[in-house]
Amino acid sequence: MGRILDRLVLARVIRRWRRAAREAETAPLTTLRQQRTSARELRTHLDRLIHIADGRLALPLIGTSYFPRPHGTDWAWRPELWRGPLPVPGLSSVESRAMLGGEVTLFHDCDRSELTLRQLRNTREADLAPYGLRMDVFRFDGSFLSLVVDLPTAAAEGLTRDHILRVDTIIELEKPLEIFARLNIRHGPNTEQIVRELPLNEEEVKVEFDLAYSRLNEKRIEKIWLDLIFEAPEMNQVVIRDLTFSRRRRAAI
Repeated sequence: MGRILDRLVLARVIRRWRRAAREAETAPLTTLRQQRTSARELRTHLDRLIHIADGRLALPLIGTSYFPRPHGTDWAWRPELWRGPLPVPGLSSVESRAMLGGEVTLFHDCDRSELTLRQLRNTREADLAPYGLRMDVFRFDGSFLSLVVDLPTAAAEGLTRDHILRVDTIIELEKPLEIFARLNIRHGPNTEQIVRELPLNEEEVKVEFDLAYSRLNEKRIEKIWLDLIFEAPEMNQVVIRDLTFSRRRRAAI
């Protein structure tokens, strides 16, 4: 009932201003002056509403898991950090093994941490992920720095050596940096590892892990995770706008 009344009131207001605009050429100056004052006040609120609405509606939708997927994909996933807001959006002086959310962990061997992690809202038209991750590295006295993303159990269900696992990402760097992606699959007492360098100079930053070349025991897969390894990261800012995973079977020959 309330919504019906709101629509009726809105229709009446619109008719009133339509009539005022139509009669503005002949209206008495006193009336016109009052209408102008009211119209300016109303326009202030309308302009603000339109500005905020345009901004919010242009942002990627929170919670979305949509992204382009290769033909034949049988599993795809975007981690929670890039899908929706985290309860704790950032960390400073990040210690090794500190987690941001429930799926992303930072590892390093610095004696003194001058690292920060922060979730940020993506606002660019090209972004499909609602959120991104910014990592600031200041003084770095360690020998390694890696960001670990734990994949869900669904990634391992039905996984075989016929599969190709693909990782797509959008990364911004303050200055050039080498980043390696290492896929880890624990199967029984062993862990299969495949390393690829991210092609940061290409338009599409993606890597594919072909499991045909692994010694994977398909029946004993326990856990899958991805390491993003940063080489010489000192005095740099890395923004990962998106990170997605997909899985497909290799085409039969």
